[in-house]
Amino acid sequence: MRFKDKVVLIIGGNSGIGLSSAQEFAQEGAKVVITGRSQQTIDEAVASISGAVGHQGDIADVTAMSPIVEAIAAAHGRIDVLFVNAGVGAFAPVREITPELWDEIHNINLRGCFFAVQACLPLMGRGSSIVLTGSVGSTAPVPGNAVYAASKAGLRAFARILAKELVAEGIRVNVVSPGPIETPLINRNIGMGEAEVAALRQAMIAAVPMGRMGDPREVARTVLFLASDDASFVTSADVCVDGGALDLN
Repeated sequence: MRFKDKVVLIIGGNSGIGLSSAQEFAQEGAKVVITGRSQQTIDEAVASISGAVGHQGDIADVTAMSPIVEAIAAAHGRIDVLFVNAGVGAFAPVREITPELWDEIHNINLRGCFFAVQACLPLMGRGSSIVLTGSVGSTAPVPGNAVYAASKAGLRAFARILAKELVAEGIRVNVVSPGPIETPLINRNIGMGEAEVAALRQAMIAAVPMGRMGDPREVARTVLFLASDDASFVTSADVCVDGGALDLN
C-alpha cells in the first residue's frame, strides 16, 4: 500500500501501459484519476479500477487540461503522482515525412505532454513525483522512426531540465522508456496498414534479446517504483524496460 490515499493522475490512462499502471496504483491504495481521448475506453477503464475517476481530454489541445486540473483541485486539492503516458507512434522514411505528420506527432508526444505537466504543477508539492513515458526509440537509430524518436528525445531533454528546476522543491521527475510492448499503441502507428503493423511487430520481437514483446504490467511496475518513496533518491533517471533491446544489441 505504497500509495494509500495518494492522488494519482494518469494522462493516457485508458489503455495499455497507462491502464495497467492505473490498476496497479489503485491496488496499492491510490485515488486514481485517468484521462484519455476516447470516452468509451475511459468508461471501460474506470469500471476496472476501484474508485477511479475519468476525464475526457485530448492532450494535443493544451486547453483541455485546465478543467481536469480544476476538478482535481476541487476534489482533492493536490496531485501526489503525475504519470504522463499519452502518446502516438508513426513510421515514415525521412523523405516521406510531411510537416503535417511532424506536427501531429509532436503536438501529442512533446508539446502536449509539456503543457500538461505545466498545468498540473500548481497542485504538486514537496514529496510528489512525476513520471513521463519516453521510449528506447529516442536513442536507437531505427529507420523510419525519425518523427517519433525526435518527439521522445525532446521529452527526455525536457524531463532533465524539469528535474533540475524542481529538485529544490522536493519534486522528483523520472522517465520510463519502454521497448516493444504489446499495447494498442502498436496498432495505431499513423500511416500503417495491418500487414505493415504485423511486420513491425515481428521486427520488434527479433530485436529483443529476450525474444518477446513486453507486457504493459512489466512497465507499470517500474512506473510505480519511480513514483514511490522506494525511489526517494532517484530523479532525472531514464529507466529502460525493453528486454535488453537497447543495450544488448
